[in-house]
Formats: sequence, structure tokens, C-alpha cells
Amino acid sequence: MYRLIKALSIVCILLFANFARAQVCTGTFGQPLINQTFGQGNNTDNWYGPLAQYAPGASTSTTFKGPPGSIPTNLTANQSGLVKTPATPGNPYSIYWQPHADHTGDSNGLMLLIDGIATKTVFFEQKMDDLCPNTLLRLSIWVLNTNSAAANAQPPNMILKVIDPNGNLLGNASTGNVTADGMWHQYTLDFSNANNSTVTLQLVNDTPTNSGNDFALDDITVRACGPGIAPFFNLNNTALNMCEGNTNSFTVNANISPEYANPVYQWQENKGTGWVDINGTTTKQATINFINQPAGTYQYRLITAINGNIDKVFCRAVSDPITVTVNPLPVARAENFGPFCNGSTIQLNASGGTTYSWTGPNGFTSAAQSPTIINATKAMGGEYTVQVTANGCTSPASTQVIVSDPLAITTNIQTAAICEGKSIQLAASGGTQYLWQPATGLSDPESPNPVASPIETTVYSVTVTKDGCSGTAQITVSVNKNAMADAGADQKIVNGQKITLNGKVSSDVTYLWTPADYLDDPTKLNPVASPPHDITYTLYATSNLGCSSSSDEVNITVYPKVVIPNTFSPNGDNVNDTWNIPAAASFPNPVVKIMNRYGNLVYQSTGPFKPWDGKMNGKDLPPAVYYYSVYLNEDFQTYTGWLMLVR
Repeated sequence: MYRLIKALSIVCILLFANFARAQVCTGTFGQPLINQTFGQGNNTDNWYGPLAQYAPGASTSTTFKGPPGSIPTNLTANQSGLVKTPATPGNPYSIYWQPHADHTGDSNGLMLLIDGIATKTVFFEQKMDDLCPNTLLRLSIWVLNTNSAAANAQPPNMILKVIDPNGNLLGNASTGNVTADGMWHQYTLDFSNANNSTVTLQLVNDTPTNSGNDFALDDITVRACGPGIAPFFNLNNTALNMCEGNTNSFTVNANISPEYANPVYQWQENKGTGWVDINGTTTKQATINFINQPAGTYQYRLITAINGNIDKVFCRAVSDPITVTVNPLPVARAENFGPFCNGSTIQLNASGGTTYSWTGPNGFTSAAQSPTIINATKAMGGEYTVQVTANGCTSPASTQVIVSDPLAITTNIQTAAICEGKSIQLAASGGTQYLWQPATGLSDPESPNPVASPIETTVYSVTVTKDGCSGTAQITVSVNKNAMADAGADQKIVNGQKITLNGKVSSDVTYLWTPADYLDDPTKLNPVASPPHDITYTLYATSNLGCSSSSDEVNITVYPKVVIPNTFSPNGDNVNDTWNIPAAASFPNPVVKIMNRYGNLVYQSTGPFKPWDGKMNGKDLPPAVYYYSVYLNEDFQTYTGWLMLVR
């Protein structure tokens, strides 16, 4: 009897499994009830763990490797771990592993990497609770054969399996051999949970070898079959665009196929912080109050279920969202680069949008962002307005254009003359801004009335500006030089000589030498002087233009005439008893030397000159011819010659 019951049970289970596989979803499989992505990694590590942290609800019967870090570098049979890529750093067999990102292509997305064994082992399991009875569900997995084609290894093969709490089979499907083509492959299993509110998802290894049975899992999902829901706005639009400050209420509706028996509805809204029910919108067609909504993105979706199941997450169908975008009003700006002068070009500019529409005086219109108006007239002045549009929203801005008449510039003088070192007041009028050039010699080049103190004749140009207009005027300031007298360098002469004074003066002056003593003509610039003694002459210069006078002095040093006697008789008769050079007394440090015919020094006078008495060391020298050298100063050559001593 026991054997019969057991046999009948097996037959019933098989018949139910075949029935589950035979069911067809006449609507659509909705949003995931379970979405196992295995989490997110970082930019540095490749290995991660524990599994519960990165994949809540998942478990594995393989030996799990972790925690985060650079080891282990590879797996052995019946081991698993969370990685960003199967080609782990340091893997000694890296050429046989796929260097691949997760199923979505995210370089930091994680996957579950498994090195399978040759026995049928449940290497992944996840439990689902709170299911509605008799729901058709779809289990979906993505699998990557992590062996490269170069490895020529046994491909992985696995079974998708679902069991009830008693271990009874609700459905299964085989993946077959997963090709080592460097691509992720998706496999699905459709099953019914019958009257069970809890089921367990299992993935079973079905490869008869340990060699090359390496694979990765990612993005395991379970979706419930429900009606297909196509929500829309108003006249079948799936998206609405509005402008801030001009938002309107709208209608939402949906096409649903097939409908639940005795269905109920709930519209939800997501303003960026998650989905919430909209109070009072429990019909398929509903009106959404959308007045005065700020800029942002708003999503809407419809939930439908059999009456009594609307609050059960796993017992209802949820549509894809439809979106309302409220665009901010553009920050419109209008400006001009005026004021402008008659005849110039008016330049307008707008910003803040993608399209522009200008209007202005005299019927002006333009669609340019920065329009120009040539040959400006006074009639073109006034307010210009632009409508700035971005994302279908428009804001106005305006700018006031001023067109001014040409300037009437006046100056206090056109030409002026000043003496060197003096200054003069310049003045201009007719504007609000002034700029004088060159700035040299001006107290303030930006003043309308600067003080000018040039050192030479200068033409000053002033640019006058007012209300976008500008003009120039000129003032010439001539600089008359002050009288300049230069009497020349000091000179030295010998009594009886004449010398020409080297006077110099600036132009347009009257000059005179004083004193007039010993000058051939004191009114000449270069008179001839023949003074018998030292004298100072002064050259006076007076400006004929009324500028400053000047004077300068020159010193003339007059030395006495040098006479050197060639004979003397030191015989005691008081007549010509010494050899004397009268002019030597005028020099402070003459040097006088006397040698005999053999070149021996017999007398020397250094300092104030002392006449020679014909003696050497107090003894009379014999009559003879002697030779002398006389040095007076640097202005005279050394005198040399002979003298006769007689007794």
C-alpha cells in the first residue's frame, strides 16, 4: 500500500510540473518581485563578501570566499565568491578566464563566481514569501561561461528549479551547455506556485566533471504574470511637458489586457523620493490635480489587482511609469552695449534660452540671439523686448537703448606758450569722461581741466565721451626755453698772452660779459681777453621771451712771464751775486735742479724757490758752465738750459 501511495504521489508531482510548464502568460510578466544583482563594488578591490551583505536573501552551498581584498586569486572546485571580473588579479590561469564585466556592463557591478563540481549540487538558493496563490511566475537568470575559448574546457550546465515548502517540485528547466563565447546568456523558467505562498528558487549544477566547470551568475529575477498595462495621459500620450507657473491638471488612463476578475485600481506618483499612493485615484481613468507644481520630473503608474489583493506587493500588476516634466522658466536676460551715438551700430544681446524673439521701436523684430542695428538714429532709442524660450517655456526680458546726439566739444585754448618749468591750466567740456594724451606733464590725464607742465612743446589730444558718443580736440602748448649762459671752462695764461672766452647761450637771448676790463668787446659771445692778473668774468644771458635769466662765471689765472738768467757772478760785490728766477716766487712748490757738466747734482730747491749763491755744501764752486731744470707746475713745461758761473 505504501508503495502505491508513493508511486501515485510521484505521478501527481510530475503531472503538476508538466501542467505548470504548459501554462502560458496571456498578459505580461511585470516588474521584478525579486531582483538579485549581487550588489556594487568599488574602484580598487575585486573580491567581496560576505554574500548576505551584497546579496540579501541569497545563499550558496559552495564554500564562499572573501572578505574584500586581493585574495584568493582564483577558486578551486566547489568554491564561490563575489567579484567584479572572473579574470581575477594574480590568477595563474588568467588566459583561461573571461575578463568580463557584469551582465549590465557596469565595471563595478558584482557577480557570483562559482567553480562547480561533478555532482548535482544546489549552488544557489533564494526563498520567496507572501506570494498570491495560483500565480504564474517567471524565473530568469543570466549565466556567463567564465572559461575562455582557449581553455577548451567542459562547459557548465545547470538546472533551474523551484520547490514548495515540502520539497515538492513546482517546475524545472535545463540551461544546456553554456557556450564559452564571452557573452552572458539568459535562461528562464515559467512556473505556478499553486496554493503555496512560499517557494524556494534553486540553481543546481549539472556538469559531469570538475574540469572547466566555472561560471558566473548575475541579475536573477522573478516576475509575476499579470495583465499588460499601458498607461497614458489624456489623448494617449506617454509623456507630458509643462512650464513652471503654468501647470494644469490632466487625466491618466490605461489599456489593460486581460483584466483581472473583479479588478481594483490605484494610481501612484513618484516625485523623486519613491512611489506613494495618490488619494482618491482608484479608478482606471482618473484626474490628477497638478496646479502650481514646481519644476521637476513626476512619474505616474497604475497598480491593479483582484479585489482584496491591492495591498499585497506580490499579488498585483504594476505598469511601467509615464512621466510629466515640468520645465523651469528660462532665466531671461536682455542687454545692450550702449549708450550709442548717432550713426553707430546698436548691439543687443539675450541669454537664457535656445530661441529668441525680439521686438522694439519702429517695428523692429529679430530672431537672432544678438541682433545688430546699423546707422543708429534717435528714433531707434527706447525699450527692446525679447521672448526667451527653452524647453518650450518662455520668459520675457527687456533693455533700454539710448541713442545720443554727437558731442559738441570745447577747450579753453587752442595754443599757448609757457616758459620752461612753468605750467598752464587746460580745460575741455562737452562730455562726462575725459582722457588726455599724452599723459606726460599732466596733473591728471582723466580730468576735464588738468594742469600741464611739459618740458618741451607738446600737442595734447583730449577724447571726450558722453552717452556712447565720443570726440577729440587738441591743444598745443609751446615751451620757451629759459635763458642759459655757459661761460666755458676756467683757463690759465702767462702774463702778456691773450685768450678767447668760450661763451655759449640758448637761442633768443641777450647777453653781456662783466667786467669789461681787458676784453676787446664785452657784447661779443667770444671776446678776446688779455688780463695782466687773475680775473673772473661773468656771462649774463637774458631771455627775450620773458623767461628766466642765467649767468655763469669763468676764472682766468694769469701766471707771470718766466725769465731764466744764464749768467751770474757770486763775487760779493752785491751785484748779480745770486742766480734768481723772479717768476718762481709765484709758484708754491717749484722744483729747481742744477748739475755740473758731469751730471752731478750741485743744487736743488724744492718748495718756495731759493736763489742759488754758487755754492755746494757751503763751499764756492769754481767758475764753469752748469745745467739747470726748472719745474713750476703742471701747466708749464719743464724748463732746461745752461748757465755760466763767473767770479
